[in-house]
Amino acid sequence: MLGTRSDISFAVTKMAQFAANPTEDHLSHALYICRYLVGTPNYRLKYDGASGQGLNACTDLDWASDVNTRRSTSGFIIKLASGLISWTTKAQKTVALSSTKAEYMALSDCSRQVVWMHTLMGELRYSLKPIPICRDNQGSIFIASNPVTERRSKRIGIRYHYVREVISRKYARVFFINGDQNPADMFTKNLGSVKFLKYRGELGLEFLE
Repeated sequence: MLGTRSDISFAVTKMAQFAANPTEDHLSHALYICRYLVGTPNYRLKYDGASGQGLNACTDLDWASDVNTRRSTSGFIIKLASGLISWTTKAQKTVALSSTKAEYMALSDCSRQVVWMHTLMGELRYSLKPIPICRDNQGSIFIASNPVTERRSKRIGIRYHYVREVISRKYARVFFINGDQNPADMFTKNLGSVKFLKYRGELGLEFLE
């Protein structure tokens, strides 16, 4: 189901964390997801080749969202021809001591998927320009674009600095986007109906009769 219905990615991933020992409350939430699917059976991913929209990515994060482990939840999306072709929701593997560090770690995860897209398209004999990655945290963009060591970045693991190489080799470019315009937000947290419907419309999901 997650392979075609990106709109339930966060909800299903969150519920899966309690699969080993669910409670009645978890069952109630799972049934809510099922009722949502029953009410939207004809939603499909649609790609518009005439749109002229190439590859682009967005990433976002909910800092320290897990009340038990204090790990952050990160998510990213990659779109082609106005429709999603790749998306991820997951809890970060380590506890981040600041929101900037957590955002930088999420950006690094997204950059690895961007490099994979370059490799895939290269095998199909398509030469790609740098893929734009949009995010709503200026601190992480600065650290990624400026390979210097400073107080707020010296404790970030080396593996996450991979994003700097991705940018220097022109696989990607990082841009700032306002938080209320970032569709990847729905892959990191529960949203109200207004924001959820707004972002769902930007994923390429359309009602097909």
